Amino acid sequence: MNKKKTGLALAFAAVAAITAGSGLAAADPAGPPQYRQLAGVGSDTTQDVMNGLADVVTVNGQKVLGSYDATGSATITTKNPATNPNCTIPRANGSGAGRTALLSSLQNANGCLDFARSSSLNLGAASPGLTYVPFAIDGVSYAVTPGSSIPRKLAMADLKAIYHCDPNYVGAGPNYDLTVYLPQAGSGTRSFWQSQMGITEADVVAGVYPCIKDKKGTAPVQEHDGRVLDDKSIVPFSIAQYQAQSSQTIADLRGRALLGTVEGVAPTVLNTGFGVKRDVYNVIPTGKVTTSPWSDAFVGPDSGICKQSALINTYGFATSPNCGDITKQTP
Repeated sequence: MNKKKTGLALAFAAVAAITAGSGLAAADPAGPPQYRQLAGVGSDTTQDVMNGLADVVTVNGQKVLGSYDATGSATITTKNPATNPNCTIPRANGSGAGRTALLSSLQNANGCLDFARSSSLNLGAASPGLTYVPFAIDGVSYAVTPGSSIPRKLAMADLKAIYHCDPNYVGAGPNYDLTVYLPQAGSGTRSFWQSQMGITEADVVAGVYPCIKDKKGTAPVQEHDGRVLDDKSIVPFSIAQYQAQSSQTIADLRGRALLGTVEGVAPTVLNTGFGVKRDVYNVIPTGKVTTSPWSDAFVGPDSGICKQSALINTYGFATSPNCGDITKQTP
């Protein structure tokens, strides 16, 4: 192991020990101040690392990030009702839902939301403009059970054949041999995995790939919850989420899920070498990139978030060499 890897491993172990000693990461903002200057919603993938960052990133000695989980109560209250009485809003589940909620808040000028978490990049037109600020790198693999009929080692060509409902892989319909899952609509992991598999949301919704499901019974498939799996099903899974659940840094929802090896590369912690990888982002209003506290918390390699590389590693993510970059902006 070279010195760089040794240093990362030691950082991971040290912060993991701190996290383990203090229990699982808190859901929704905890501790004073109850209402933070910067409230954010969205991605399930990054909610836990952002909860952890919200506990340590300060501006002028005060916590400024309020990160609200993707699931939980139907509504959240993001700002003090005494000054912002209309900020009890629906909880946003997923990157797409977070972006939509942020845009709605900005368009209504109600001050209820100030950023969104996103595990996918969407530079489609937005008004007002948005900036996707990367802060970490995640890998995405597929998950199956120990007794699965699906091999634990697959090539990308095999995965694409499965997600294209090739009968040589999934059997003949309508009663397919495999259940091929995608996470819930609006999930960043869903859109990222679709892009990797060479399928589109429009075609999935239209039933072009009839073996694909995003519900188990009537319940939507929540991303990174391995309890949806049986021995004849497959689902994409964030490597960072899997590792953080495995280490008990966050709640363990893996069930019997095991991650697969893709193109001969095993899914591991600090996964910059994994072939199926992505940047993860915080989305902020472009008009605020030079304004405190957005600039202090998110922007540039010396921002409050980018200084927390060891904590980011604790949650299973690799640190991004482009942390704090502001060049990815919507038209």
